[in-house]
Amino acid sequence: MTHLGDLSVADFMTTYWQKQPVLLRGVFPDFASPITPQDLLGLACEPDATSRLIMEEGGDYPWQLHYGPLAPDELADLPESKWTVLVQEVDRLVPAMNEMLHRFRFVPNWRLDDLMVSYAPEGGTVGAHIDNYDVFLIQGWGHRRWGINHTPVQDEVLVPDMDVSMLADFEADAEWVLAPGDVLYLPPRIAHHGVAIDDCMTFSVGFRAPSPQDLLLKLLEELTEQDDDAERYADQDLAPAEAPGLITGAELGRLRAMLTDALGDRTTLDAWLGQYLTRPRRPSYDDYYDDEEDATDEAIDWRTALAEGATFRRRSVPELAFFAQPDGHATLLVSGTAFADMTPEAAALLTGTAPLTAAALAPHGAALDAAIDHALATGALEVAA
Repeated sequence: MTHLGDLSVADFMTTYWQKQPVLLRGVFPDFASPITPQDLLGLACEPDATSRLIMEEGGDYPWQLHYGPLAPDELADLPESKWTVLVQEVDRLVPAMNEMLHRFRFVPNWRLDDLMVSYAPEGGTVGAHIDNYDVFLIQGWGHRRWGINHTPVQDEVLVPDMDVSMLADFEADAEWVLAPGDVLYLPPRIAHHGVAIDDCMTFSVGFRAPSPQDLLLKLLEELTEQDDDAERYADQDLAPAEAPGLITGAELGRLRAMLTDALGDRTTLDAWLGQYLTRPRRPSYDDYYDDEEDATDEAIDWRTALAEGATFRRRSVPELAFFAQPDGHATLLVSGTAFADMTPEAAALLTGTAPLTAAALAPHGAALDAAIDHALATGALEVAA
């Protein structure tokens, strides 16, 4: 994608990305949704889907929240208005929806999160709220009125004692009605409130924005799962303490060194970050290989298929990334697994946007074979005719 409506992607990134909201009309001209509202409601009943039902009215109390999987009878008994069903990760559940994420690959792969789809009849809303990440709100069906406030929320004040997180003091300073194909971009912490004008589906493309606490917590969880055979603190020529309450500078230094050693050097941390950021964050596609024998057959099949004109399709781009090594090589990352000492050209090809044809892969010989086998096994890639 080179343009978002009349705005070039380059101008969008310079002027708006993480800076200010913008309404983008007609980004998807003549847009036809790959799924219908009934399709989405069906997904909300599936056990593998992450779904929610928010009922402003008609529940046991105002703004009641139900977590899925939802029951078909429950959906059939809903009132005519003022409720919303939301389904996360629709890009994983409906292959045709995966193409929506590909439209936003001007942002690095690892930053892409998922495609959430919401459906609401007239009056349906989840209330005024903020997100801690960038989001593109794509109108996929019907019409929705959006109100936003351009000033980022520093300290959010929520309505107390509610199932949903709703801002208590929202005041819009801009308002628009979006039609199919229109897109509203919001940077993090911009308050927004959408209300369905008629039967309405909105596609939300969200982005990962980990905090230092997120990263440290996950790293520490994994460190504590390792075998407890690391060297423990030991005194060095300890003399009788004149001030028993004193933690000496030397002792603090040794303790800091223990923490630094546990966290690893730059090479170790880079490798962990790359694997963590590309790790599948949701259930994988159907297993590509049933057993080792099948794996061999499939490996032969994809090579044969490519030779006969097939290509690879990138199915889960957030799981494909690479970073540069100090020696000029690259570490290729596929679904949480690192493949070191690759050429930057090979890594950029597999994780980029260029077609993955036999001709494109040929200059790299067998260097990418192991990574491709793994990507097929995890569903990050698939063979396309």
